[in-house]
Amino acid sequence: MKKYLAEMVGTMVLVLMGCGVAVSLGCDPVNNIPAVVGTALAFGLAVVAMAYTIGGISGCHINPAITLGCFLTKRISAKDCAMYMIFQVIGAFIGSALLFLLVGNSSLEGTGANDLQEGVTMWGGLIAEIVFTCVFVLVVLGATAKTNGATNNFAGLAIGLSLVLVHLVCIRYTGTSVNPARSIAPAVFQGGTALTNLWIFIVGPFVGAILAAIIWKIVEPKEAE
Repeated sequence: MKKYLAEMVGTMVLVLMGCGVAVSLGCDPVNNIPAVVGTALAFGLAVVAMAYTIGGISGCHINPAITLGCFLTKRISAKDCAMYMIFQVIGAFIGSALLFLLVGNSSLEGTGANDLQEGVTMWGGLIAEIVFTCVFVLVVLGATAKTNGATNNFAGLAIGLSLVLVHLVCIRYTGTSVNPARSIAPAVFQGGTALTNLWIFIVGPFVGAILAAIIWKIVEPKEAE
């Protein structure tokens, strides 16, 4: 149970800090580029912080897409896969609820929900989420692989920095999800088109995770005999 609770706490921190910075800075990929950089750093730093906090307990997935990738590469059981996802979503709702409470007692608006950005079509958003989730989950699988040399010693840093990079590219298209739990809870609290388009931020990351698992299985180095 400890690893499930760790996933809940880690996802709560990710959503509260990442989405919280997006709201606090007024993240706008067209009119407020410094806020985009700040938001990208916030999500990446939250992952690094949690990786070195709960990584030894649960592996610090804090993302259903990563959990799916780990399941498909036979790193966790079906039971753990399901329980991780459930507790990740619970954690995301706690983080969003706290942010919603803070926003409701200030002059700020929103909960940092993902949505299609100006000029981006449904297909454009879906492709972006598939591609960038694939890249992100592939980094996770490679950085944490026991067959990939000593890279797992620096996995938390590599994963956090890759999430920063993904956000810098993808925020202009979808606000960057690459994480269904991070998208579900803020959309429920924010409503509107964020909730209407929520399926994109569930389907896209899961498809991206499946592609990443396939790619990793192809390129994964064999253990030394």
